[in-house]
Amino acid sequence: MRLRSLLFITGLAICFVSFGFAVSEASAGSSQGVEAVVRSSAPLQQVDDSTCLACHDKEGFSVKLDGGETLPLTISSEAFAKGIHGSNGLTCVTCHTDIEGFPHPERTTETIRDVKLKYYTSCEQCHAEQFDKTLDSVHQKALAGGNKNAAVCADCHNPHTQKRITGHSGTLLPDARLAVPETCAQCHSEIYETYKKSVHGKALTEEKNADVPTCIDCHGVHSIQDPTTATFRNSTPYLCAKCHTDKAIMDKYGLSTEVLNTYVSDFHGTTVVLFDKTFPDQPTNKPVCTDCHGFHDVARGDDPEKGLHVRENLLARCQTCHPDATANFPDSWLSHYIPSPEKYVAVYYINLFYKFFIPAVLIPMLILVVMDFSRMMINRFLKPKPVEVKKPQIKKKSKPADEESRHD
Repeated sequence: MRLRSLLFITGLAICFVSFGFAVSEASAGSSQGVEAVVRSSAPLQQVDDSTCLACHDKEGFSVKLDGGETLPLTISSEAFAKGIHGSNGLTCVTCHTDIEGFPHPERTTETIRDVKLKYYTSCEQCHAEQFDKTLDSVHQKALAGGNKNAAVCADCHNPHTQKRITGHSGTLLPDARLAVPETCAQCHSEIYETYKKSVHGKALTEEKNADVPTCIDCHGVHSIQDPTTATFRNSTPYLCAKCHTDKAIMDKYGLSTEVLNTYVSDFHGTTVVLFDKTFPDQPTNKPVCTDCHGFHDVARGDDPEKGLHVRENLLARCQTCHPDATANFPDSWLSHYIPSPEKYVAVYYINLFYKFFIPAVLIPMLILVVMDFSRMMINRFLKPKPVEVKKPQIKKKSKPADEESRHD
């Protein structure tokens, strides 16, 4: 009896202990579920910028990354508010979607470059069209190939200070246009130094002349392609023609707008255009604009060292393809101008003479050929019937009677 009571009490104690553990685990599970709900709803309750800027607006605020670099974390609240993002109501967590509060999540980046590469894809949220264009660009291809230094969105557009760069019509604002070469110079500094000394670069950087081409006019903006390909080279004449056939711009500087017409009408241009239209990816050994005028170092025509209006410089350029060219070889080049009474007078009047002389010779010859051919056809198809000529009948004369009797 005692043994039975002892076993009953022991079993009852075990049940109470088991029940206690079950309640404890259920309580723990419930609290984890509530925490999970709170965490999942946290991104919906966006942190106000003032919360972020309470720390990040301080001068000299930074953190040392695992790779040893110091990452500056100071963000000017005034500059951000004046920028295109701040003035349009974007907040810090619009881009920094991984940050829900403080303390921040543990960092996984080791270098400053890694930080930029981590966040640049957030631009796609608002700029999907531009972002998609970059995917086919030479920069993105380099990045995909393992080059971490290839340019991404934030290298050209500082997200914390970026100002408006286009007007409501979509055209680039003058100040933004002037800043383009300096933006590209962050990576292409040597090319920038060459460009600054060119006729285009000097006009832009020293005279603030917005008429001249900048980097993006030739290379594009987001969909930049490899300029070393045959396709790019073959399309160069049309690229330069975008400005050099614009009468409104060229008239300001007294330049010919016939550059494309005069180029495609000669042997060099005809061949290049043929390649561009039929085999755009095939190289040709015929010269394009950049072979004579240069790339980023385009000089004024009267520049004593490189200008092609200087006879010696022009001859030297011709000799790169025509090594046997003599001193009078370049005389046939009309400098992309169509002859007129003002320019190349002799050529103009010789052309004018032949415009009248050739028709004066050919038209009469054509008339003669037409007349001769017409008569030949008339003679063939309308041949006249021959006229029968009747032979005259000759009457025999009767002999006299005395002559007949004589015979008898």
